Amino acid sequence: MAKDGTLGVAILGFGFIGKVHAYGHINLPLFYSPVPVRTRLVGVATSNPASAARAQEMLGFDVATTDQFELIHRDDVDIVHICTPNDLHVDALLAAMAAGKHIYCDKPLTATLEEAERVAAALPAYTGTSQMTLQYRFWPATLRAKELIDEGRIGAITHFRGAYLHSGSVDRNRPLNWKADAGRGGGVLNDLGSHIIDLLQHLLGPLEPVHAVRRVWSTDRRDLANPSRPIAQVGEDYVMVTVRTAEGAPGMIEASKIATGTEDELRFEIHGEKGALRFNLMDPNWLDFYDQADPESPRGGERGWKRIATVSRYDQPAVLPSPKNHIGWMHGHMHCLHHFLEAVARGEPGDPNLAVGVQLQRTLTRISALASGGA
Repeated sequence: MAKDGTLGVAILGFGFIGKVHAYGHINLPLFYSPVPVRTRLVGVATSNPASAARAQEMLGFDVATTDQFELIHRDDVDIVHICTPNDLHVDALLAAMAAGKHIYCDKPLTATLEEAERVAAALPAYTGTSQMTLQYRFWPATLRAKELIDEGRIGAITHFRGAYLHSGSVDRNRPLNWKADAGRGGGVLNDLGSHIIDLLQHLLGPLEPVHAVRRVWSTDRRDLANPSRPIAQVGEDYVMVTVRTAEGAPGMIEASKIATGTEDELRFEIHGEKGALRFNLMDPNWLDFYDQADPESPRGGERGWKRIATVSRYDQPAVLPSPKNHIGWMHGHMHCLHHFLEAVARGEPGDPNLAVGVQLQRTLTRISALASGGA
């Protein structure tokens, strides 16, 4: 920590999600007043010197390196962002935990359950604040959904469904990156499924997988970085799982990268004895709420779905840029980061923290086993 209380930030990995995390630190002071704590981009680590140098030139990092451990152990680094491919998470996590750094880790926690259990074993000795980047908890619409459920407004859950759908892998000839390489912890279950499963567990409590199926649309995929190299283990392009809540409410969850006609469609519908909720990320300014208590006469009375204008209505100190302006995808990431920095400033555990990441990994592994025919 600098003398003025500013916390130094290291970003491990500077692909798409690394840039998103850096965007958050740069823009938080513009949209949150005051910020929980001031931060400064100290270092970036990437897989090759050229990309590290480009990141340094772009954002003015003090240090650009290919050695992530060099950054983790710097005295002027207080917060470590883990934005690397899944199979590179565990070593960085364990090193940052041992060094007592605050950790902001992209999902999933690790590539395998064995790696996640190593993190779990290290948690009792960990002294920093951690949080998983599960940003869909932090949209105004999903925050409001959580409030309505916790207030008992929809009552006991009867059943539910959720999905996270993309279409980018429909082209069988399209080369795929590490996110599709099962040998690196890839596949749609870990990539998109982790988000919708976490969100539903956040809203409804722990989910027990019952049955699962998956599909690999094309086993003949090529590495995006090197199209001449086939990917040895192509991860699944589609997964469907049936689950139950602790109270026995059944649900169905899908994740797909071969859902033709979709863009970035995370959605859920939750039905209860007193009402229902539904949300679709492609229509992000609204949470739909059905209240069974509304009168249905005469001629329907006031019964029907209501559209709650959640838009950009965050609590202060957020001004993003106003409550009535259209919500954007980056806003969810920024509010997730703000939530983490609030926990850092208070010296409290983040939520969802690394322990939540471990439990999510256990659930994903259970689903994968069911989809493979395991008991």
